[in-house]
Amino acid sequence: MQTMKKQHYLPRFMMPVSDSGVKTYLLAGDLGGTKTNLALFSSVDGELDLIREQRYVSRDYASFSDIIQHFIGESRDTPPQRICIGVAGPVVKGKVELTNLSRELSEDEIRQTTGINAVALINDLEATAYGLATLSPQQLTTLHRGAAEHTGNIAIIAPGTGLGMAGMYWDGKYHHPFPTEGGHTDFAPRTDLDILLLRYLQEKYDIVSWERLVSGPGIYDIYQFLRDIKGMDEPVELRAAMNAGDPSAAISKGAIEQKIPVCVKTMELFVRYLARESCNLVLKMKATGGLFLGGGIPPKIAVLLETGEFYHHYMQGDRMAELLASVPIHIVNNDKSALWGAAFYAGLFKD
Repeated sequence: MQTMKKQHYLPRFMMPVSDSGVKTYLLAGDLGGTKTNLALFSSVDGELDLIREQRYVSRDYASFSDIIQHFIGESRDTPPQRICIGVAGPVVKGKVELTNLSRELSEDEIRQTTGINAVALINDLEATAYGLATLSPQQLTTLHRGAAEHTGNIAIIAPGTGLGMAGMYWDGKYHHPFPTEGGHTDFAPRTDLDILLLRYLQEKYDIVSWERLVSGPGIYDIYQFLRDIKGMDEPVELRAAMNAGDPSAAISKGAIEQKIPVCVKTMELFVRYLARESCNLVLKMKATGGLFLGGGIPPKIAVLLETGEFYHHYMQGDRMAELLASVPIHIVNNDKSALWGAAFYAGLFKD
């Protein structure tokens, strides 16, 4: 394994058509079950400039239209001309039901509540893919350099509140992002421990998808399995930290500090499962152009991904070792890439 940081392997995008220096205001959003980030950008010939950004707790509002209206109400001096929102769920005919929050949203609803006609809803991982167009090399951590020639399709996997996946088709000149719902495909156990964990999770969820393990809630479920079924000790201080905040964050912190065995084992399994499904995604997409680890979790556990364990399990891909080794692997360190990607996409279509 070759470990080098901050290399430049970003995809190639068709850039927005020049507006001949005219400034356009864009409202971009990254809308999820836990939080909603909205931002106002100005764009001149495709160059984005962030004007204002605000974070909202999604469940604090009756509808997402209310969040958007609240944000626009505070931008009266620079009203947006186009809106693009990245949403955590499948967008079909301009409508979406949020996967981890039972609410619906449509482009027509946004048009009616804002009076703005140029509106687009796209999947949040599609937005993350477009966000790669806005990154600098310093916002990547390269886990594996791959082959010298690394053109081709690109795969993105992004564990956070859920597990998002997207791809980028390479047409020989440009990359074209497309969304998937691959996080909801079936978990594939390999070992006796995996099978025991699968049976444990089937008691809770019936159908066990990769998202049930490779996500923030998945970390906590793996931990509870090790504590309750495998009998690993839960220290009092860890229990207090989990009760006081985000259990998954407390567990990953315990693993990074190498102080608490149950946390170390939890994150060993999490990293292995992330690596296994990353391998699956690369093979299905023949993603010789690169694998990008996005979402909220990978940047926070980068030290666990850089040990070599991730790459070791990623490389266990049947007879495809040569192809897998050729693929560059990167962590996306900008947790706002979906927000910037929504703004980039808004710059691609006209009023």
